[in-house]
Amino acid sequence: MNTTVNTGSHLTLHYCIRLADAPHTEVLSTYGGHPATLVLGSGELAPGFERCLLGLSVGGPQAFQLDADAAFGAWRDDLLQQLPRAAFPETADVAAGQVLEFTAPDGGRYAGVIKQFDGAQALVDFNHPLAGKPVQFEVTILAIL
Repeated sequence: MNTTVNTGSHLTLHYCIRLADAPHTEVLSTYGGHPATLVLGSGELAPGFERCLLGLSVGGPQAFQLDADAAFGAWRDDLLQQLPRAAFPETADVAAGQVLEFTAPDGGRYAGVIKQFDGAQALVDFNHPLAGKPVQFEVTILAIL
């Protein structure tokens, strides 16, 4: 049985992600619910979050500050795109604030938030909703296999 977290460790843990800036809004938390299970290094968590877990033992909570680049990346202008109405399925509800899923030419799937829609064109933001924001990451390791 492993005593510390390494790449390839199977983990059971609780975690919470909050915005680092006041009022430290909670974005996602498993505390108070079912713990998460994952294999470190499998891509289930962003690399910045995984680096925080390396070397930890069972216990916690441990808290970490991640800058925007280490968390969800910098906000990128090139991920803000104008798309014609024809780029959306006819049944899609294209309206500001809607989150729609798109298929890229390589078959990858991406979510985009409609920022503006004038009936003919939509401004779509493909940045992660937390891109450009530093976060607090709190974790309690329950088991390491």
